Amino acid sequence: MSHQSELIAQDINAYLEEHENKDLLRFLTCGSVDDGKSTLIGRLLHDSKMIYEDTLATLEADSTTQGSAGEEVDLALLMDGLKAEREQGITIDVAYRYFSTAKRKFIIADTPGHEQYTRNMVTGASTCQLAVILVDARHGVQDQTRRHSFIASLLGIRNVVVAVNKMDLVDYSADRFDEICAEYREFAKSLELVDPYFLPMSALLGDNVVDKGPNLGWFDGPALMEHLETVDVEVGADLENFRMPVQMVQRPNLDFRGFAGTISAGVIHPGDEIVALPSGVGSTVSRIVTFDGDLDVAGPGRAVTITLEDEIDISRGDLLVKKGQKPLRSHDVEAMVVWMSDVAMETGRSYMLQSANGLSNADITTIRHRVNINTMEQEAADSLDLNDIAFCSISSDRELLFDPYSSNRATGSFILVDRLTNATVAAGMIRGASSGWDRAPETTLIRQVSEITPKERSIRFGQQPCTVLLTGLTAAGKSTLATALERELFDRGKVSIRLDGENVRMGISRDLGFTAQERSENLRRVSEVARLANNQGIMAIAALVAPNAAVRSRARELIGDGFVEIFVDTPIEVCRQRDPEGLYDAADRGDIPMFPGVSATYQRPSDADLRVDTSVQSVEECVSAILKVLGDRGFLRG
Repeated sequence: MSHQSELIAQDINAYLEEHENKDLLRFLTCGSVDDGKSTLIGRLLHDSKMIYEDTLATLEADSTTQGSAGEEVDLALLMDGLKAEREQGITIDVAYRYFSTAKRKFIIADTPGHEQYTRNMVTGASTCQLAVILVDARHGVQDQTRRHSFIASLLGIRNVVVAVNKMDLVDYSADRFDEICAEYREFAKSLELVDPYFLPMSALLGDNVVDKGPNLGWFDGPALMEHLETVDVEVGADLENFRMPVQMVQRPNLDFRGFAGTISAGVIHPGDEIVALPSGVGSTVSRIVTFDGDLDVAGPGRAVTITLEDEIDISRGDLLVKKGQKPLRSHDVEAMVVWMSDVAMETGRSYMLQSANGLSNADITTIRHRVNINTMEQEAADSLDLNDIAFCSISSDRELLFDPYSSNRATGSFILVDRLTNATVAAGMIRGASSGWDRAPETTLIRQVSEITPKERSIRFGQQPCTVLLTGLTAAGKSTLATALERELFDRGKVSIRLDGENVRMGISRDLGFTAQERSENLRRVSEVARLANNQGIMAIAALVAPNAAVRSRARELIGDGFVEIFVDTPIEVCRQRDPEGLYDAADRGDIPMFPGVSATYQRPSDADLRVDTSVQSVEECVSAILKVLGDRGFLRG
């Protein structure tokens, strides 16, 4: 529905041109149940004269039988169209409304507040540029307020209006408003939001919705409608890196072949050189075709058909980029995942992954951590339930072309679909490739080959190089065994290097913390150093917790046949008794998050080359067993 304008009667073409050139703002209302989201939208439309008279008459009639606003017209009924919604007085599905003012066009998504319908909120928020988060002035910031704020941040919505509603029920108290603002600011420190706009209002009575009203004279900011008309949501848009996922190949006749899609980032002109991915074949843009004629330039959000100078093979799901502006590509990515299914997610189960560049088979290999929405803390998890949000590693059988979601919402997002039911079970926002395991160097490098052959080194050192990884819980005895093994090899005339976890943390990994992702990167760095040592004929001994089985497998792949995994399987009770620094006690208190064996999972090796237990075996016995494995594998000579 459009605003009233005299141009409609005077010059319909001028009105249509004016209306067409106005920019569009997509926003959603969200927050906890019964905070007044539907009422707010109804009030926006009512006070802006955007409700037809017959619709308003129906609302007035329905308000007497189904309304919950007393003698007032229950404007929430305008949005709660489902019978179940009207009966319960809640929003279940996402409802959309379109309207315009003299300054801007709007599409509103009214999302449900109940936790069980959080997945519907995700759907509504996925295309929005701004979020209006309602807070009941009586109750303050609730769990669902935090959940919706966090999801809005995850989905790249940086512009937020915190609308403190129902101020009429707290006597329009400025002190109460300030309390809620302070509470929300404290919570939102960890979220990537542009400075939130805090607004007191009464959606039921209309205060500060379209007009300021007589009851909030102490508030000097603009009303909601004025803010929506003037807020700049295009700040930070990527106009540099061109991206257009191909949605359709158009071939209406033998003389025309174009590639249709919506530009998600960057700008394009005729004459620009582009590359089609994944093939990597390039060409030059000939025309930018639209229904209204050819364009000289097109930018983000514009649906166009691009024709090329050359006949190259491009299909639906391919990605068009400018030459020299290629996205990331990997089979393995790390992403924030919102689980949207009643059936719990378990690692290793195969799903279909739908992204901007097509469909592939994928599975969630690792849950790095689950986010506690109430505390924003990271928690260990082996599976995900409905509405859980987690940081996960995902592996796809088809190479994915992507940008980080923070840079491009179109190429950085995906959904997971159940292979049997065809139901969407999760939405994902890609952070990047899985650590450095799959990340290629940014420049073309050539590996240098030594003139000294491996055979020469083997004869000189009397050994075959290998990497011994000692893995196990903290205080299991890994460092003690590594030190003893190093001494025994030295006494036998062998050449080795010891990569102790603590020493590494003070050097090449001093920039890393202890999240699952950072532990993965730590093991990758140690493995790379060990491989360099092995290439020089030197044995490497690494003592690390290395809690993730999949990451240890990556280390085995990197090292190759010279990898030897020793599981130091000391019971956790013994590890606790040995712990001189009190790390386990600190983890129990919650002072150390993501601590393997306590607040995070340690995945026991199932295919280790040797298992030792320092609680029942002496250091000498353990080292002797390790040496036997090395001898049997042919790494020791003489």
